[in-house]
Amino acid sequence: MTDALADPSRELDVAEVRPTHVNLALLALAVGGFAIGTTEFVTMGLLPEVAEGVGIDIPTAGHIVSAYAAGVVVGAPVLATLGSKLPRKRLLLWLMGAFAVANVLSALANSYGLLMAARFLSGLPHGAYFGVGSLVAASMVPAHRRTWAVSMMITGLTVANIVGVPVTTRIGQAYGWQWPYAAVGVIALLTVLAVWRWVPFCPPDGGVSLRSELSALKRPQVWLALGIGTVGFGGMFATFSYISPTMTALGGFGRATIPLILALYGVGMTVGAVLSGPVSRVGLLRAITGVLATIAVMLFLFGPAVQASRGTGLVAVFALGFLPSILVPMLQTRLMDVAHEGQALAAALNHSTLNIANALGAWLGSIVLAAGLGYEWPSRVGGFLAVAGIGIALWSALLQRATRRVQPA
Repeated sequence: MTDALADPSRELDVAEVRPTHVNLALLALAVGGFAIGTTEFVTMGLLPEVAEGVGIDIPTAGHIVSAYAAGVVVGAPVLATLGSKLPRKRLLLWLMGAFAVANVLSALANSYGLLMAARFLSGLPHGAYFGVGSLVAASMVPAHRRTWAVSMMITGLTVANIVGVPVTTRIGQAYGWQWPYAAVGVIALLTVLAVWRWVPFCPPDGGVSLRSELSALKRPQVWLALGIGTVGFGGMFATFSYISPTMTALGGFGRATIPLILALYGVGMTVGAVLSGPVSRVGLLRAITGVLATIAVMLFLFGPAVQASRGTGLVAVFALGFLPSILVPMLQTRLMDVAHEGQALAAALNHSTLNIANALGAWLGSIVLAAGLGYEWPSRVGGFLAVAGIGIALWSALLQRATRRVQPA
């Protein structure tokens, strides 16, 4: 399969902004990813505590995960498009400020309905922050390092699963599920300060308009890339949304070990994100298809691995974080490549679709669990979703090849 990045004429149309300290600028963006990753995944680690705290059962508590995901789905295209005329640094500051407020509201929620609403609001800035942040990160480095720069920003999200999620999960277990959300609010405020101090001024693209951003939605390759993210990642979220009861019920782990299990998942995510750049050198579509195939195999084996022994269960958890994280930066770059003048919207939509996958996975997992099937079933459902993602990737490759054949030399 060929790849868009092999054609120099297909490079991202982003203005280069070279700050004095690129690493500090990327760190500032990554701190925001850390805050987002912590709030997104800590709910999954505290699902039993949240369910007990607001008086619902665990399958219903899975809907709280879906509420956050729904906020991302709605907020990513709307906020990225409406903010396309703003300087990108200013937009990042506003997005992270709103994210801080919404997480404080989550901490103050005292009922299922209020918590659902607060989690929805918390999700609204998520996709737009990562989308705009990815464009800023890509603009600060040479073209051949774009996937690396994007992966470094996303590393903040993965490191959250090593440090942020386990620590806040332990805090939630010991002092109440509300405290992790309050902690995220503080981290978000620190992000505002870091972005203000280190990220350079990034003017909006002068040629960008609402119409040009929406033009990305007319491109079939954009929809296919979004489909890969939605279907391909649904399986991972179907499994991870119920990771706490799965590891205790199937693997015999105690609840006190869940923060360590989440940290292992985060280590896998971080290693995967770091390796994404080198893996992408074989060609984006080729790499995406290969990783999806490996994810499918891993998900089909996840339940048996957890049941077999604690050692194989831990290996499965590492793989659950490792393999999908290789895919995220590659999908982000693929979307920005095929969107042309609608890059801000497309980059934000990547995280929108990942959270459609989040909502889809949590919902499908709740269905099989509510039907009385065991905790090994969400990952089985996920395996079939990953296979469907492979089909979409192959469709995209065939369409790309056919398009290049008909283009004049």
